[in-house]
Amino acid sequence: MRYAIIENGGKQYKILEGKTIDIDLMQVNPGTEIKLDNVLLVSDGDKINVGTPLISRANVSATVVGEVKGPKVVVFKYRPRNRYRVKTGHRQKYTRVHINKISLGSNKKKKEDGQDGS
Repeated sequence: MRYAIIENGGKQYKILEGKTIDIDLMQVNPGTEIKLDNVLLVSDGDKINVGTPLISRANVSATVVGEVKGPKVVVFKYRPRNRYRVKTGHRQKYTRVHINKISLGSNKKKKEDGQDGS
């Protein structure tokens, strides 16, 4: 089973190919394919690649499903003996993405034309 640990918005997520996750809100349209480049760890069965802190050339391909709201957080302010009661709430918005592929990229450097050392 191939999985990866990525960093997005100061938080780390464990992702699996074919699964759907909610990440911090991004201003992209649904159906758009995005690449998440901040890959910290990739595991493919017994083989584990750990970055220092990131794995170079590794990325995660994902498709944006849409925008969703998280659970409601109730904030209640109360001061005894002062008749002060304020109840408010908040629902955080997230971007739901479907993970298509986790790729490590190639470790070989490509030779540029005319740069082969001869």
